[in-house]
Amino acid sequence: MEMGLVCRILRPLASRKVRVALATVVAAVVAEFGVGASEELIYTILGLGAALILGIAHEDAGHRSGEHEKPRG
Repeated sequence: MEMGLVCRILRPLASRKVRVALATVVAAVVAEFGVGASEELIYTILGLGAALILGIAHEDAGHRSGEHEKPRG
């Protein structure tokens, strides 16, 4: 029973978007509290994470639509 719960909790980590979001939040928290970074750096980290997530979503949508198939001929 407990192993099923662990698998259920960790299942979202299979998604690249979830891993990027988690890494982005961790980096922003470390920059804010660990390094004493500027506000601009934190916004840059969050913006880069958002851009990566949107890029992955765009890539996934292209794969689903068949856009990346090899040309015939």
